[in-house]
Amino acid sequence: MTSPSRPAQSLSAKIVHPTTFVEAPHLAKRLGISLTLASETFQHTGSFKFRAAYNVVSKVTQHKTITASSGNFGQALAYACGLLSKSCIVVMPDTSAQVKIDAVREYGGIVDLVNVKEKSRARRVKELAHQHPDAYIASPYDDPLVIEGNASLGLEIADRDKDFDYIVAPIGGGGLTSGIITGVRTSGKSIKVIAAEPLLANDAARSLRAGYIVANEDEPQTIADGARTLSVGRHNWAILQGGLAGIVEVPEGNILRGVRLLFELANLKVEPTAALGIGALLTAPERFQGRSVCCVISGGNVDSKVFQNLLAD
Repeated sequence: MTSPSRPAQSLSAKIVHPTTFVEAPHLAKRLGISLTLASETFQHTGSFKFRAAYNVVSKVTQHKTITASSGNFGQALAYACGLLSKSCIVVMPDTSAQVKIDAVREYGGIVDLVNVKEKSRARRVKELAHQHPDAYIASPYDDPLVIEGNASLGLEIADRDKDFDYIVAPIGGGGLTSGIITGVRTSGKSIKVIAAEPLLANDAARSLRAGYIVANEDEPQTIADGARTLSVGRHNWAILQGGLAGIVEVPEGNILRGVRLLFELANLKVEPTAALGIGALLTAPERFQGRSVCCVISGGNVDSKVFQNLLAD
């Protein structure tokens, strides 16, 4: 494992952990590619979301922030608020992983659980915004400050002394991939960015084919809970539409296989969303055969019992 040759040039670089780059030769051989893993499992709060959350909290003037999250952004926001003596309310589905609910609370955030079959997260956020007019409403993905924070990861990858053909990263709302595209563009390099999306939650892929944002009718129940979004964000879409080289739609079985392969061949414990990139390599092997690929492993926040079941299923 090695770190970048120099840190990404961003306002949050002094506090954000550099991503951990892992060369996994056994996994690379299994997939038939030159593979580097950019693992954010060792980032503050266990996922890339801290990059965005800290950038938001450090730059807005409001003392209180309200957001909706399946868990990772909520944890990151609560931790960032604690570092900067601010506060936050996190609207979470009542089906969220208990480990993520507990973590938000442990970091000092207020958790507001909602049954998404009865009321959407977005609707609940609007209700809370009315109750707290002095608060900043932060989207986990559809916010220029979120994109800016995530761009630091794109810069770190581009800064590697390695000529990648592709960066493959998970997509839900699009905050990570739009950030990576922005970072790569800032670096001046021309690495192609491919998004990996659950087939059960393929609104981004359908949007790219249609040429406009297409939304899911309901929150998709993919095992990749970080990708259970209704649609990509409008700020993200402005970058994704012209910046993505494509989207691979990953079946649930290949997400599960990705979790197992990362554990067995790279010694990484990851949440299902983080395995989407490996799932994409399994789903479209002909696209990546013989290429140099950097696969973003977005986080490792998974309940231990759930993880055991994923490995044993």
